[in-house]
Amino acid sequence: MQAENQTERELTDMLTAKELLGCAQALEPQLVEWRRTLHRHPEVGFDLTQTKALVKKALTEMGYEPKDCGKAGVIALAGGKKPGKTILLRGDMDALPIQEESGVDYASEVPGKMHGCGHDMHTAMMLGAAQLLKEHEDEIEGTVKLEFQPAEEIFQGSPDMIANGLLENPSVDAAVMFHVLGGMPIPAGVVLVPACGGITMASCEQYHIIVHGKGGHGSMPEKCIDPITAAAHIHIALQEINSRELDAHSFGVFTTGRFQAGAASNVIPDSAEMWGTIRTTDPEGAVTELLHKRMTEIVQGVATAYRCTAEITFSDYCPCMVVDKELAGNALTYMGELLGKGAMDMTPMTGGKPGGGSEDFAFVSHEVPTVSMFLTAGNANEGYTYGQHHPKVKFDDSVLFEGSAAYAYMALRWLQEHK
Repeated sequence: MQAENQTERELTDMLTAKELLGCAQALEPQLVEWRRTLHRHPEVGFDLTQTKALVKKALTEMGYEPKDCGKAGVIALAGGKKPGKTILLRGDMDALPIQEESGVDYASEVPGKMHGCGHDMHTAMMLGAAQLLKEHEDEIEGTVKLEFQPAEEIFQGSPDMIANGLLENPSVDAAVMFHVLGGMPIPAGVVLVPACGGITMASCEQYHIIVHGKGGHGSMPEKCIDPITAAAHIHIALQEINSRELDAHSFGVFTTGRFQAGAASNVIPDSAEMWGTIRTTDPEGAVTELLHKRMTEIVQGVATAYRCTAEITFSDYCPCMVVDKELAGNALTYMGELLGKGAMDMTPMTGGKPGGGSEDFAFVSHEVPTVSMFLTAGNANEGYTYGQHHPKVKFDDSVLFEGSAAYAYMALRWLQEHK
């Protein structure tokens, strides 16, 4: 109780946590409307025409002067009336190229595209935070830079915005992101903070393998060179790297998510292709270097053994997420003030070990102190059974106002304590 009273005294010139949460809850109908409009009209990559228009219109109506940043990003500034540091808040906007099967009455109206990762939630929460910050702009002791980011799912949005001045004018001192989580065994509305800091998410890189053979009639395989057989053996051989070539303490995972060859059941095709991802938690790159070397050798060697040729290319690299321990400690304190028991240190859940997922805000984390937090948005016991990237995933709209308040409160409190 004494600590709570001290916090209240420190916030004499700023909205209290309880007041801010109440202001955010009053925005709930608008937050739900934004989120469901975005959900019905998902867009992917950098092609975010409707999404950007909604974001810029909303920001302009709030009194902001939103600016384009890079191919499809949007930034806006709150505060700046009082001297202080600058904190960056990120909300990503892009959807996934998958067909929605959630069954919700506001499901995607665009065939083959779906907000299956919750970025529509992030965008709506960020707009809510923007509204809260604008309404209390005189209380901001520094500047809040609001970032609406494209192309997170293809790991190109952050580097594009960084290259186009995201972290400059004004220079960013700290950066914050939230990500919703569906299908969790935890009540909805809990903020999870990796208070241990360090590497919390893996790097990710795409690979593409093409195996070249000689096509022909399926009845005469002896006159052909079958690339499917070679590709299948390559796929199996690659699995041995993990079990036989990486030490037990190294994290290196590669997954072939797409295998494509031929167009007819009675034809041996000329080529077969595989696409997949590599993930590591090695910031020095030694594991990645080993995987590159051995994958290349196996692809070419196995192809040769089956009379084929093959090549492998690597692209779209995203580094490990690095969380600043001090900033994460601040976040855990602030989220505790805002949500009470609705804020948790996720270290006991993970054992302090990085997760295998990747996030392109990691590029920002290698430039400025960063914290990435998670907001539970779907209790598995309440019908939110599926997790991210599943065509049946659903997210609980009831957490939107908490997410908006969390974004805004994190910025206000950090700027107040780091003048």
